[in-house]
Amino acid sequence: MTGTLTRVVKVGGRAQGDVRLPAALAAAARMPGASLCIVHGGGDEVSALQRRLGLEPAFSGGRRITSEGDLEIVRMVLSGTINKRIVAQLVTAGVRAVGISGEDAGLFTARATNAATMGRVGGAVTVRPDVVRQLQAGGFVPVISPLARDAEDPAGAGLNVNGDDAAAALAAALKAGELVLVADVPGVLDSGTVLPLLDVERAQALVTSGVATAGMAAKLEAAAAALLGGVARVRIAGIDGIGDSAAGTRIVLTLSPV
Repeated sequence: MTGTLTRVVKVGGRAQGDVRLPAALAAAARMPGASLCIVHGGGDEVSALQRRLGLEPAFSGGRRITSEGDLEIVRMVLSGTINKRIVAQLVTAGVRAVGISGEDAGLFTARATNAATMGRVGGAVTVRPDVVRQLQAGGFVPVISPLARDAEDPAGAGLNVNGDDAAAALAAALKAGELVLVADVPGVLDSGTVLPLLDVERAQALVTSGVATAGMAAKLEAAAAALLGGVARVRIAGIDGIGDSAAGTRIVLTLSPV
């Protein structure tokens, strides 16, 4: 693994519906000199199952409010259905993919952000990346669902972690060369136009002004956390951004003076 660039690619739930995704991920897994790690979301499918069970999804700041009962649904959908579907697609494409949860081997631990208002939602994610490094060293591509163990629960109860937050924390822990947050839009949009470059200050201004809302706001916050954690390069992009390093919106800490 010496001299190998680690790329963390987080795929949002809506982007998973794009028929080009398996081929794009498989091509990224075969890139010479790069080791791929995939984190996935799947919020729409979680919401769909909640509604089939007579429950109404609720969100705050782009993050899902998660009751104890909701957490079991999140586990079923993310660690079960979606994780294994992505793994199956990659194995079919010839990639040695292995699906794990952030709960496995204590990969992710977190603390409840606000149990009274958010329920079983975790923040302040801590990463123990040994299992990911061992899989990568063995030539496997880890596919990870964003659940975590509760750092404050002796029994290790689970927490639902926003996928962008989990990917940012993982990228920092792995000292990744790049984090790509894949969305169902081609990048950060302002009046319908993709912004090719943003610094953290401008990104926060887009959130504050309401230009970037919900899921995109969460992505911008995660991008800033990844950069502050030492990740060399962060982009928000559509499917094309997995293979095209110029696609999407690149986020930087500060813009260099002209």
